[in-house]
Amino acid sequence: MTAPTSSGGTDRVRLPVVRGWSRSSPRPLGRRRGARRPSWTPWLYLAPALVVLAGLLVYPVYQLGLISFLEYTQAQVSGGEPTTFQGFGNYATLFADGQFWQVLLTTVLFAAACVVSTLAVGCALAVLLTRVRAVPRLALMLAALGAWATPAITGSTVWMFLFDPDFGPVNKVFGLGDFSWTYGRYSAFALVLLEVVWCSFPFVMVTVYAGIKAVPAEVLEAAALDGASQWRMWRSVLAPMLRPILTVVTVQSVIWDFKVFTQIYVMTGGGGIAGQNLVLNVYAYQKAFASSQYSLGSAIGVVMLLILLAVTLVYLRLLRRQGEEL
Repeated sequence: MTAPTSSGGTDRVRLPVVRGWSRSSPRPLGRRRGARRPSWTPWLYLAPALVVLAGLLVYPVYQLGLISFLEYTQAQVSGGEPTTFQGFGNYATLFADGQFWQVLLTTVLFAAACVVSTLAVGCALAVLLTRVRAVPRLALMLAALGAWATPAITGSTVWMFLFDPDFGPVNKVFGLGDFSWTYGRYSAFALVLLEVVWCSFPFVMVTVYAGIKAVPAEVLEAAALDGASQWRMWRSVLAPMLRPILTVVTVQSVIWDFKVFTQIYVMTGGGGIAGQNLVLNVYAYQKAFASSQYSLGSAIGVVMLLILLAVTLVYLRLLRRQGEEL
């Protein structure tokens, strides 16, 4: 750099040199203006909800797991005998019980039947909503949402009345006489399945209907011009495009139907004759409260928790993968 002098010439002025820095070097990150610093503000907003969730979820799960490792019967509840640590003894007793594995298999098969039936009815009605006019569509939506909003115990009571052997209109219309739907094992499961599908299909119907409306109309028109039938259009066009939505509703239906309790307990009188309609939730209730074997009931609850946790992890992984694909 040069500076003018009194004689008209110039003298060269040397600027101090700072080692490791030049005019072309960027500013240090710590001193850059506008640099973001970690903020605790979002966590402060989430803190009340996290505290509530911890009290409603973490502590009960901790107590459930703790009781499953103890000897906890009516004597311990009453304070007559001290609790003793059993380790994995309750789980060993549970896994050695043949009824547990039978109930587990029944629960898986029943949940699978409920999921498949719910998806079939929900998807069929979602396609129907795209084919009818505004007034029938509104009536169907209101009826479906009414079924969805009905409490499980209320819906179960209504369905029991409809299929009552003495006063139910279903037996009178079809001429079944005094046939009892809840007496046989498979007829009782079929009746409960109908009620579960009735209160579950609206979620699938509304979700799939929203996905169908998001499909470009040109795609459906092109398939129709090519002579595709309704079934072929669904199988080859709509189903692949709706795969992310179908994955979500399928996994959520698995979680809901695997832990069915109210419908089975109310409609079969606590698990049916001689426990022929038991599922895991009702089986755990009977062990804990009917037999006062609280440790075994808690162990069943922990097993169910682990199974549903595995399903939830698969669900979250699928959601993440679909988000990356989008």
